[in-house]
Amino acid sequence: MIVPRRAETTAAGGLSIVWADGHVSTYDPAPLRLACRCAHCEDEWTGERRITAAAIPEDIALLAYRPVGRYGYQLEWSDGHNTGIYTFERLREMCACETCRAKKRP
Repeated sequence: MIVPRRAETTAAGGLSIVWADGHVSTYDPAPLRLACRCAHCEDEWTGERRITAAAIPEDIALLAYRPVGRYGYQLEWSDGHNTGIYTFERLREMCACETCRAKKRP
């Protein structure tokens, strides 16, 4: 089971998670905001993206995160957006560290 041991906002306005297995994932704010899959940001039927990178302010920052059950976080952004839920599984899959990128390579 993929579960965080600890999470915190970063000085750069992103999110850092220490996972139960000791792995640390750090997420930059703009790509994390762009990855939101709420109905406002992504059509729930077609999967078409409704938000573009250009629509995200350059100074976007994560203001807060709240646990949602035992499966994810709801993120609150400086642009007022707060309806997206990021599952722990998806957050772990989004980790862009060298170790995780190497695992994804064929």
